[in-house]
Amino acid sequence: MTPIARIQVLIKADPQRLLILKQVRNLGLPDCWVAAGFVRSAVWDHLHQRTHSPLPPDIDVIWFDRQQTTAEHDAKLEARLQGDDGSVTWSVKNQARMHLRNGDAPYTSATEAMMHWPETATAVAVRMDEHDCIDVAAPLGLDDLFALIVRPSERFRGEKLPLYRQRLHEKNWLARWPKLKIHGMP
Repeated sequence: MTPIARIQVLIKADPQRLLILKQVRNLGLPDCWVAAGFVRSAVWDHLHQRTHSPLPPDIDVIWFDRQQTTAEHDAKLEARLQGDDGSVTWSVKNQARMHLRNGDAPYTSATEAMMHWPETATAVAVRMDEHDCIDVAAPLGLDDLFALIVRPSERFRGEKLPLYRQRLHEKNWLARWPKLKIHGMP
């Protein structure tokens, strides 16, 4: 089974994650995905032989539209999702503006923006199409995710390496997933 098929099977077997994908699909946003810990945690829990993978503390919804770039618009989308499902914390970010915060050149799509995220294993996202099929985006590949490797993406190997290290310290992923192999630490 391919890594993409493995992710699709994991997500389809999780009623909570399927519900979230349907809620996000109902927003009707262009180039829209549920990303980062939503997928990463499910895979890592599976690889640690856990039968249940709880949702991450926040649900990262990314999308891309150059016409709707205000933070206020994203806040309205978060409020709408919160009204639909207040059991999770929603984080909605239009990637068409995130390059400004991150000090990067403008992104061309949500998946291109993911190439600038701190870890390779985090740059993965899913969405549900109108036929309830699960699409997977992994612009940095899936090898590290399935090998339980946490390494900085190219953008975080140089000047942004301290941010990557700080993030690792704050996340403390080894406490939850002890089989992880952490790269880029002193």
